[in-house]
Amino acid sequence: MSDSDLINDLQTLGMRLIDPRAGHESRRGGAGPSDHKAVTLGETTVMVPVHTAPAFESPYLVEQPGSDGLARVTRNGAEVARVRFPTRPRFYDLKTADGIPYNQIAVLHSRNVLATTVLQTCIRYESRKKTCKFCSIGQSLAAGRTIAHKTPEQLAEVAKAAVELDGVEHMVMTTGTPRGKDRGAAVMAESARAIKRAVNLPIQAQCEPPEDDAWHERMAEAGVDALGMHLEAVTPEVRARIMPGKASVPLEKYYASFKAAVRVFGRGQVSTYILTGLGDTAEEILRVSERLCVLGVYPFVVPFVPISGTPLESHPAPSADFMASILRPLGRMIVDAGMRSKDIKAGCGKCGACSALSTYEKLKVA
Repeated sequence: MSDSDLINDLQTLGMRLIDPRAGHESRRGGAGPSDHKAVTLGETTVMVPVHTAPAFESPYLVEQPGSDGLARVTRNGAEVARVRFPTRPRFYDLKTADGIPYNQIAVLHSRNVLATTVLQTCIRYESRKKTCKFCSIGQSLAAGRTIAHKTPEQLAEVAKAAVELDGVEHMVMTTGTPRGKDRGAAVMAESARAIKRAVNLPIQAQCEPPEDDAWHERMAEAGVDALGMHLEAVTPEVRARIMPGKASVPLEKYYASFKAAVRVFGRGQVSTYILTGLGDTAEEILRVSERLCVLGVYPFVVPFVPISGTPLESHPAPSADFMASILRPLGRMIVDAGMRSKDIKAGCGKCGACSALSTYEKLKVA
């Protein structure tokens, strides 16, 4: 089995941790790769589900790391790989002057990415009729693992420490959608400006398309290097069923905002998250991805992972075969469009840990 196929399998089936200590730094709830754990396979670090229903029944077992720091991954008793777990970040042991632990302000994703949800509340999440059914943004807040609003000063302080203590190389800032026509762009700009004053760290901001395209320039001027505006689902039917509130922003508004953002940030520096397994077919995802590539938008396609406590917690993850049927042609499509994950300045596409997509780009180049 190739590394690409193994990563696909692990990200759709998850893995079981034989040694509970190995799961110490796994994530539960919140935004981004929730209920996952980072593991490094060769030179590639990926986020693998460990706290989800499929993971509890996964055929993949991960043993306790040996003296060399490597842990055996087995399937049906046979070793399929050896992986390494990233160490606990040193910045996690620090607190702000007012006593807030740094890891309640920002956390480590993969092995070198700092991530934060600036606003841990969302107008979509406040109503059961509007909420995105896959979202768990309120879970970590309710559990006391984070704070509702990270101030620019707090983010700058933590970002500086993460770079100096743990060698963090880029940062992802996402947000729940606030009230107002900027749809989160204002808080992204405010936060980026403070961080860049404190430390030279590439930043990706993530928000819904702002009503006024001028916000793209404002974010860039504030220090945002790359922008993510996430479709999640690509067809109107699936969008209306899975994320009824967010679906009120028409797809054509996204495409218009993508076009405007690429003019500001450049080809390949604007991206969108697409979740497979929610109902869109492979053909529909590839058709939309082709349109995005023409615009210069990087389509970061990832397997949907059901998160405990959400309306979709029992929804099945897509199969590895389904993922491969998308990622193989998509890897070729992205490279043919002159984009590569490694060329993105910051963000989810550059990190690539939540999808095997970047490994399929390498197959195209090879």
